[in-house]
Amino acid sequence: MIRFILAAITAVFLLTPAHAVEIKEVTSPGGIKAWLVEEPSIPFTALEISFKGGASLDREGKRGAINLMTALLEEGAGDMNATAFAAAREELAASYSFDTGDDSISISAQFLTENRDKAVDLLRLALMEPLFDQDAIERVRSQLLSIIGSDMKDPNKIAVKTFDKLAFGDHPYGSNLNGTLDSVKGLTREDIQAAYKDTLARDRIYVGAVGDINEQELGQLLDHLLGDLSAEGAPLPDRADYLLSGGETVVPYDTPQSVAIFGHEGMTRDDPDFFAAYVLNEVLGASGLGSRLMEEVREKRGLTYGVYSYLLPLDNAELVMGQVASSNDRIAQAIEVIRAEWSKMATEGVTEDELRDAKTYLTGAYPLRFDGNSTIAGILVGMQMDDLPTSYIETRNAKVEAVTQDDIKRVAARLLQPDNLHFVVVGQPEGLQTSN
Repeated sequence: MIRFILAAITAVFLLTPAHAVEIKEVTSPGGIKAWLVEEPSIPFTALEISFKGGASLDREGKRGAINLMTALLEEGAGDMNATAFAAAREELAASYSFDTGDDSISISAQFLTENRDKAVDLLRLALMEPLFDQDAIERVRSQLLSIIGSDMKDPNKIAVKTFDKLAFGDHPYGSNLNGTLDSVKGLTREDIQAAYKDTLARDRIYVGAVGDINEQELGQLLDHLLGDLSAEGAPLPDRADYLLSGGETVVPYDTPQSVAIFGHEGMTRDDPDFFAAYVLNEVLGASGLGSRLMEEVREKRGLTYGVYSYLLPLDNAELVMGQVASSNDRIAQAIEVIRAEWSKMATEGVTEDELRDAKTYLTGAYPLRFDGNSTIAGILVGMQMDDLPTSYIETRNAKVEAVTQDDIKRVAARLLQPDNLHFVVVGQPEGLQTSN
């Protein structure tokens, strides 16, 4: 019953408009910084912790070690094996999740106020004394090998993997954070311990907390939970050189439908023109059936069920990306139409109606993101990692509204590069062959 109550609170609590979120900046006695949104009306707290660096810190020849290490954090700690740890967590009605990304490791925790101390103690045990015992390593390794093997048969995964390798070469962005069959099979317990020391350190922590906890309580919690981690981790990765030029790369695969991943270099999140680029992309390919690409590729020509584009500002590279799928005999035409729309928007920008509709959607949808403690805690961490001020939630929609047609036309000419657009096509496309 307690577990059910926690799940219900997580799902429905704090359906709050964006402008009502009051963020407090907290520094623990030990110097750990966090952002806090207090909401004491329900006895529940969500905690989000991110460590900058992520899977990009994998050591040479050890691809997949950080991902495997992160997956093992809840597979036993202290004197508890995986089963005992799971039972202790269940008894407390606490929830923990551990996730690896290219640029960060994320830890999410939710707990009731009455169990806060014990829930934090258990999470601290996972972070400070992970077992990394061989039985757990082999069990999780087997799961990851299964995922890697499945991805090798998935056209979408093959397309992404190929694009990344062509775009970034030997940089960590050029390979999947899961690793390969060979690299994961070769990982030892020592490799996993090294991955732990490289990544979970106090010099790269970002924290968001939302719920029934005040500033003093959060400060004490942070020092207890994180204060004994190593002061410094491994040096953060270098910038990634982008290696691709325009053209097509075809990966033969026996399937009646081809999948294409496409893109080129993009724009940093802190670029003064980022909001104009964001609104531009909403019109181009992010807004579902109302986007230019959906209108031209699907609605007018029936070449696909779906096509979309998105901005991808990573820590060490920036991309404008997209994806489309079409039958083998029509994918070449779909690519031709996408290139044409890319070029048209680069030279003409957007119409007044398109701009108005994009702004209406983007400003209306933003408050809906703040739909629960855990979600808001994640937003707080994301804002910190993007170096945004606490006032961003209040000013974000105004920045969207301030974008003009002239802004978009200027930024489109700078951002969209139809000649540099590269398509990786997986399938048996008719009329296409590798052109670079």
